[in-house]
Amino acid sequence: MSRRFDDIALLRINYLRGPNMWTYRSVLETWLDLGALEQHPSNTIEGFNQRLTQRLPALIEHHCGVGERGGFLQRLEEGTWMGHVLEHIVIELLNLAGMPTGFGQTRSTSREGVYRMVFRARDEQVARCALELGHALLMHTLNDQPFDVDAAVNTLRDKVDDCYLGPSTAAIVGAATERRIPHIRLNDGNLVQLGYGAAQRRIWTAETDMTSAIGENIAGDKDLTKTLLKSVGVPVPEGQAVDSPEEAWEAAQDIGLPVVVKPSDGNHGRGVTLDLRREDDIKRAYALADSEGSEVLVERYIPGTEHRLLVVGGKVVAAARGEEAWICGDGTHSVAQLIELQINSDPRRGVTEDFPLNVIKLEDDPVVVLDLQRQGLAPDSVPDAGRRVLIQRNGNVANDCTEQVHPDVAHAVSLAVRTVGLDIAGVDLVSSDISKPLSETGGAIVEVNAGPGLLMHLKPADGMPQPVGQAIVDHLFGPDEDGRLPIVGVAGSRDTSAISRLVAWLMHLNGRHTGLACQDGLFLANRRVERKPCAHFAAAHRLLMNRAVDAVVIENGAASILNDGLAYDRCLVGVLTDLDGMEQLAEHDILSPEQMFKVMRTQVDVVLGQGAAVLNADQATLLPMAELCDGEVLFYALDPAHPTLAQHRAQGGRAVFLRDGNAVLAQGSQESSSAHVQALQQRFAQAHQSVSASAVLAAVAAAWALGISPELITAGLDTFVPELS
Repeated sequence: MSRRFDDIALLRINYLRGPNMWTYRSVLETWLDLGALEQHPSNTIEGFNQRLTQRLPALIEHHCGVGERGGFLQRLEEGTWMGHVLEHIVIELLNLAGMPTGFGQTRSTSREGVYRMVFRARDEQVARCALELGHALLMHTLNDQPFDVDAAVNTLRDKVDDCYLGPSTAAIVGAATERRIPHIRLNDGNLVQLGYGAAQRRIWTAETDMTSAIGENIAGDKDLTKTLLKSVGVPVPEGQAVDSPEEAWEAAQDIGLPVVVKPSDGNHGRGVTLDLRREDDIKRAYALADSEGSEVLVERYIPGTEHRLLVVGGKVVAAARGEEAWICGDGTHSVAQLIELQINSDPRRGVTEDFPLNVIKLEDDPVVVLDLQRQGLAPDSVPDAGRRVLIQRNGNVANDCTEQVHPDVAHAVSLAVRTVGLDIAGVDLVSSDISKPLSETGGAIVEVNAGPGLLMHLKPADGMPQPVGQAIVDHLFGPDEDGRLPIVGVAGSRDTSAISRLVAWLMHLNGRHTGLACQDGLFLANRRVERKPCAHFAAAHRLLMNRAVDAVVIENGAASILNDGLAYDRCLVGVLTDLDGMEQLAEHDILSPEQMFKVMRTQVDVVLGQGAAVLNADQATLLPMAELCDGEVLFYALDPAHPTLAQHRAQGGRAVFLRDGNAVLAQGSQESSSAHVQALQQRFAQAHQSVSASAVLAAVAAAWALGISPELITAGLDTFVPELS
């Protein structure tokens, strides 16, 4: 009998929300105790590798450290430890659940058998679910026990659906990410902030903070919308609101048959019945519409095909065409059975937003049942062989036709959206040929919808996907805008609060409404709003969400980076004073200078290409950081003759040093005297505080990197008040 292994212990699970020592992006970090499995790598457990690859055959696609297809399987055969195996199991489960994940690492700790395993995680709850399921799959496979992989994947997929952004919001966020615009999710739903502080915009699915509430209310009232559109010459079907089935029939006779009966404030086509010609049908359609909305409309029926056009910022950016759904009788199967066999069997149909076409369920769609009755059929009727039966007249608007839209049609649709007062809208239009003007086809606009879904344009059932997410992002941000603020991150353990306060003061004097999060508290425009220590992720995040803030200074300690990661994805200036404090990080298993370097390099790694890293040249361990920076590097040191500064200046680089009690700003052979360092230190001492000359130089260098003039730096530090109110 094969040996039974005890469960791998999950000692600690921590979600790192921002850039961290592992990667630029959010990850779930798990500490694992392998127990007895430390002595049993994968190649020593009989049948394990075969059982695992049978359950997860796509593991062959994992390159792992080998760098080629099948790399992970090679590692399995050579022998790898179970922490590494769990990493790849979790990644594969996420892939199968529709949240592709490529990043993962597993590293040993100073404790035998204990490992730190991390994997890319866009959402914490999804990541925790994936870890739980992956852990169970691993242990069942080790112990040769049954495990339902499909059920696990479905559970994880449900968690993704519950927790992650909807497809429309995800498309917009993805387009923003491609433009390097950062984002912050503001709730558990689809409310997302694009950009930081005063440069931010907000979206909620396909609505934005530019979407008019008045326009949205107008669009929700179909009768009012029609009145406004008609007043500006946009073709709309004649119609009127009615209060009873009898009034609906009277209105239909006045308008002229055939007609459409629909709710005034419904959506997604619910309660809409088309091409009605008989009194009984119209009265029954009234009841359906009345159950879906607050008021019922009767409109002239426009022959043609339903289209949905997406308008963003006054321009038509995508169009989709609908198609009717039919079945063909075979003399054997009922209507309900034929719907399943001939319509719902289409792989493009499904019940989730991943599918461009919906499944037709008779019990959920009384309009379809009414249309069957109009054809003399019921769901259990058996149509004669060869008889074609119309199942759905509208819906299925998922066939791309963007390139076919006639300019006159685009003009009419854009005018309709401007008239309603929306920045983004989905316009429902009926026309027999959208490549011709509406005046030629007799087509008309039947609805203007606020907050339109984007899925039909992102995943059309036929035709090319359209870059609608990009169109919305381009609408919100100009070509030179990226939603970013000047962010200064100050990391290290020496006087970092004082440095942060000095830099924030200089940015304030330079005309910025500056937010500051540091150990001395939370500050807005030089006013302390919280007195407790705020050098942590949550406080910094609050500043980045504050629409009044147009510059931010954030103090980052090693513990904060290890616990949460950085609050921002990139920064304009990153200051690093030292690599001290390792002795306070034993709980994180940071026990060597090399490990400390890996933690603190995070601050330098996130400096933008147009930004700068400010490094303390007096700390030799920091010097290799210069090669890691995407932007410029400024060194500071107390000694004007410091060899690093001399070499840096010889190459045209910028440096700051101390001479005769003053800070000197130097680039190449040019020098200019700036802040009175000793005078500032004396004012700190009078306030019963202290600040090192090195810290003042760091603040001067950061301000210079931000483009603040030497004159303003000098004046600013001469007027800085060390006392905390």
